[in-house]
Amino acid sequence: MSVLEKAGQGRQGRQARPRHETVVREGRVTDEYGRRIRVWELVLRYALLLAVLALTVGPFLWQLSTSLKGPTEDIFSSPPSFLPGRPTLHNYERVAHTIPVWDYALNSLKVATANVVTNCVGSALAGYALARLRYRGRRVTTLVFLLAMLVPVEGIIIAQFTTMRELGLNNTLIGVVLPGSVAAMNVLLMRNAFRNLPYEIEEAAYVDGANVWQRFLRVALPSVRGTLAVVAIFAFMGAWDDFLWPLIVLSDPDKFTLTIGLNYLHGTFANDERLVAAGTVIAVAPLIALFACLQRYFFRGVGEGAVKG
Repeated sequence: MSVLEKAGQGRQGRQARPRHETVVREGRVTDEYGRRIRVWELVLRYALLLAVLALTVGPFLWQLSTSLKGPTEDIFSSPPSFLPGRPTLHNYERVAHTIPVWDYALNSLKVATANVVTNCVGSALAGYALARLRYRGRRVTTLVFLLAMLVPVEGIIIAQFTTMRELGLNNTLIGVVLPGSVAAMNVLLMRNAFRNLPYEIEEAAYVDGANVWQRFLRVALPSVRGTLAVVAIFAFMGAWDDFLWPLIVLSDPDKFTLTIGLNYLHGTFANDERLVAAGTVIAVAPLIALFACLQRYFFRGVGEGAVKG
């Protein structure tokens, strides 16, 4: 084997190895550059990771454990018992018998799905226009989206309610969806993702006779699927978890979303934490399922839309 081939193999090996990788060599722990990592540094890293994991995932696991405990188990024992002695799904049945939880979940699913569609379509179109099209006032438009992110929702919620009332959309699911149909942050994410694409690709498509819609649908949009996944997750989470706006605009219990419906568990059964925990798990489960389906696109999309354009 020649020297050039050996050098090429070594270079490929270094490129294939992920950055910040920890490697064990001859009993020593080193990083990708061969620098030794002290034992106390390694212990500190894992201790911090475990602490962050406990703070983020711990409350949800505690709620899951509480929802699986039967009525005879003491959930306020000291020291607390994390694992249920006899796991049961009876609390989830009680939630369904106490409130129409599946009807509320269906309403939330309708709102969240509509919010995902409108945000993905609207943000992609607006982001492409801000990033690729040339027109007068483009920078001012971008500044308007930036300023829109600085306005708190509570500051404009009265104006939104008045607008929905004038349009006759109060107490409708459309009135819940409309104010958040296109978020300013999602538009800026798509703008940055489109700006990071090489211009040569679209120029080649333009030379081949592609118009602006063909360049958008066939060239630019398939290249930013990761950012679209990020927008979809953010839009779904924002609509699914929203409590204040549906509480204001909806008055008919048949149209309540899940977050409003679960509030009845706190009022009627304030002392039954098992019932509240079961309702919380029902509300969180769709978010976990969505992220599990889109996680491989999510991490790639964070890099696409986060780079400064």
